[in-house]
Amino acid sequence: MPDPLPDPSAVSSEKRLVRETGVAARVVQVIDGPVEGLGFRLVRVKVSSANGCTVQIMVERPDGTMSIDACEAVSRAISPILDLDDPVGIAYYLEISSPGIDRPLVRVSDFARWAGYEAKIELAVPLDGRKRFRGIIGAPDAQGLTVPVDLGDVKAGLPSRVDVPLRDLAEAHLVLTDDLVRESLRRGGAPPQEADDEAGEADEPQDAASPAGPSPKRSAPGGIKSKGTGGAKPVKAKPARPASDGPRKPATTKAARLKDRDSLH
Repeated sequence: MPDPLPDPSAVSSEKRLVRETGVAARVVQVIDGPVEGLGFRLVRVKVSSANGCTVQIMVERPDGTMSIDACEAVSRAISPILDLDDPVGIAYYLEISSPGIDRPLVRVSDFARWAGYEAKIELAVPLDGRKRFRGIIGAPDAQGLTVPVDLGDVKAGLPSRVDVPLRDLAEAHLVLTDDLVRESLRRGGAPPQEADDEAGEADEPQDAASPAGPSPKRSAPGGIKSKGTGGAKPVKAKPARPASDGPRKPATTKAARLKDRDSLH
């Protein structure tokens, strides 16, 4: 039986700190409301040149969990909306996934939830001449304006802690460590998978040619994905059976669904 959808009233109205640009921003504008209406939170939208053009949409439940059934439910709900509004403008592969263990941090509550764990942070505006920081994050201040970071790469004589202004956040994500994996498993997260071999990511897809068809690819660390490429009937794969012992990878669902702009008009 598919997982029940979360209660939409449980979705926080807290806004994301990270803002996409280009095609990704147009996708966010189209799907943000519908995703919230289903009871999920939009984490990130990323457009890359993988397989010609791939639109990756990360979503999660309000408690930070996600399942294959939930990914498929989101995919079924937003695919017609994306077909109608066509924010991408060319043929693309649609990929719905969980944030994974080394997840992006996009809301103040994300920093609060993962205080005490290592993260990489990049600012849009330099702080004391520096944009990139890596260290153990603390709880955000009461107003949600800054987050303390205990740095592990400081030179002698420089402060080992900085208060990073969240209003200037460009990108942030957790660093995959053994402690993080253990805590994610304790909270109900998924074990890590092999990393993607994808390269050449870009906000604006350059090649307007339609991909020939779905190509097998591996999931990013800790992610649960439902893949499709818009248009034709989805083919649902059964989740992999868990092993009786030892580490295991979360199942990946794939759907052969090619979205071709020319076939929609």
